[in-house]
Amino acid sequence: MKQIPLNREILMSRLSYIEDSLKSLGRFMGKSFKEFHSNSDNFRIAFYDLHRALESTMDIGSHILSRIPGARATSYKEIPLLLGKNKIVPLSFAEKELLQMAGYRNRMVHFYSEITEKELYKIIQENLKDFEKFCGYINRLITNPKKYGLDIK
Repeated sequence: MKQIPLNREILMSRLSYIEDSLKSLGRFMGKSFKEFHSNSDNFRIAFYDLHRALESTMDIGSHILSRIPGARATSYKEIPLLLGKNKIVPLSFAEKELLQMAGYRNRMVHFYSEITEKELYKIIQENLKDFEKFCGYINRLITNPKKYGLDIK
């Protein structure tokens, strides 16, 4: 059975969404919580941008896994683990940071009313580098898909 190649356009557009979201979230980096809290739009902007970055991350993972025989995820939390198992990202990154990202994505979608300003602020201050790491791993895959046993068009 012929393997379906990765779609470069899909991967690049989702990476672009992540980069745009990180750029937007960057406006809050280094600000005090008091400054973040002082404008009610900040929470909405941060929520949207973080959610968009998380969705894009999981979309990228799902797209890659759909091209690996037997690696289709049945839940968002499976995506990181399968990416690690298939050596697309380091297993340690998959089991910790990426799994946390999948869990937070689920929380933002299903328990959005429970997300607080403080936790969103904390993620922005402490965890955005995880997206940058992920993008680096995906850019390596795009540059050399054969190393991962994949093709790209």
